[in-house]
Amino acid sequence: MTKSIKAVGFELEQKQSEMIETKLKRIAYAEDLIVDVLLSVKRDKEYHFDTTVNFRWGPQAHVKGDDYDFGAALNKMMDVLDNKVKKEKDKIQEKK
Repeated sequence: MTKSIKAVGFELEQKQSEMIETKLKRIAYAEDLIVDVLLSVKRDKEYHFDTTVNFRWGPQAHVKGDDYDFGAALNKMMDVLDNKVKKEKDKIQEKK
């Protein structure tokens, strides 16, 4: 699983980068099912996380999370992402 993290309109601090890496470990259980994770963080008045996950069998999951706090926006996005990945993993296991 390759990860691409990019900040739009601002520079990610070391602490923020580490926070993202730590949170992405929540989907490590599906590492063999995921080709890549494309994560983009944009900051206007609030933080906007925009993430696309490409699965090995073709489909994509696209999730977003917005909040005025960096950590809260990241958590919102990760909660949705974690649920999507679990659903996709369950779908694949049902087909086997």
